[in-house]
Amino acid sequence: MTSAAMPSDIGGSDLGGSDLGGEVRATPEQRRARIVGLVELAMAMFVLFIFALGEGSDQDATFKLALPRDRFEPLDWTVNPQIVGIGIATVLAVLAGVQLTKGFGSRANLILGGAMALFIFAFLAWAAAGQSFSLIGMLTSTVVLSVPVTLGGLAGLMCERVAVINIGIEGQLLTSAFVGTVVGSTWGSWTAVVAAALAGALLGWVLAVLSIKYLVDQIVVGVAINIFALGLTSFLSGRVLSTNPQFNSPDRFRTVAIPWLEDIPMLGNLFFKQNVFLYGTILLVVVIHFGLFHTRWGLRSRAVGEHPKAADTVGIDVLRIRYRNVILGGAIAGFGGAALTLGSTGRFEENMTAGVGFIGLAAMIFGRWRPMGVLGAALVFGFARAMQQKLGILGTNIPSEFLSMAPYIVTIVVVAGLIGHARPPAADGQPYIKD
Repeated sequence: MTSAAMPSDIGGSDLGGSDLGGEVRATPEQRRARIVGLVELAMAMFVLFIFALGEGSDQDATFKLALPRDRFEPLDWTVNPQIVGIGIATVLAVLAGVQLTKGFGSRANLILGGAMALFIFAFLAWAAAGQSFSLIGMLTSTVVLSVPVTLGGLAGLMCERVAVINIGIEGQLLTSAFVGTVVGSTWGSWTAVVAAALAGALLGWVLAVLSIKYLVDQIVVGVAINIFALGLTSFLSGRVLSTNPQFNSPDRFRTVAIPWLEDIPMLGNLFFKQNVFLYGTILLVVVIHFGLFHTRWGLRSRAVGEHPKAADTVGIDVLRIRYRNVILGGAIAGFGGAALTLGSTGRFEENMTAGVGFIGLAAMIFGRWRPMGVLGAALVFGFARAMQQKLGILGTNIPSEFLSMAPYIVTIVVVAGLIGHARPPAADGQPYIKD
């Protein structure tokens, strides 16, 4: 009996997945660590030979850290792209060496994120060589552009925490943006925010009824909502808004500066000189985080998402909690749709979301289904979009088509490379039939 058990023991997991022939195979974690190390090494070589030793890298780049009329203006930071590039390339090479030899363990994602941040800074210094560049302007755009992504991610989080997949965030954002524009043009901005939230909640109710009561596939319902929203808003935009421009001119929410805090260098412009949508988004992140992890509602929601049968056994109304959270998630997406028009562009355009809802879903996954993580991920995506806009002003040799691809490339890289293994709620996407 003992000798018969020995081959099984030899091929067991204690030796890291070796087969019966003695060949040791790398685990998925080890393979990913090697890939990350090679990526960091490739970034180091790219920074050295393109950004540090490339043409024009010997000219200083000036980053403006204050906006015109700021209390601390002018506030500039001048760097030499060549020196910055060599220094960052050295750091990246060291990180790659450590990653390939010993690894960083649980800190690997954090280290990779820092490496990407250094790579981006070297890139900005190279792109701004011989010019001045408003870094504070780009960071302010980052915060503004992250708002609808954060709200879309929170909408998905509210649904998936109770095991309902919401692919229809894109459609909820688009419909709410249209409703907010029309209502804002006729009855005022605050009424428009309420109307946009109700429009998102209505689509959330449709998702809840079809997926919870009638057990329709949740992915199919979400796709149907997206197609319906795109078709309906495009039709109404062409037939109504194009011939009645007075319905497409809502008043945008003005910037509300917070006294004392607005004078903090850099941070004042980023967080304390914004409109109500940013403040509302931060408040929602804090409230949802506290609610999910420190209240009875949050405990029940997480229980429904992880093990609905067990939750039902102890007296929790699984279906009611799913209905409530999905509808609330739709209302949050509606608030995000209003932010697109009433807080940013000031008008509705066909398909103006341009994938923001799907990027919000990526932010939810990158943030590991946590509100604070969603906010951090949304800032990453907002930075990619802001960089796309600002680099066009610098007149770099990078094709405009590639710049337009930047936010979506970042989405793919982050979801596929940075997050590693992210576990959704255990019952995510599974319908529940009450006995």
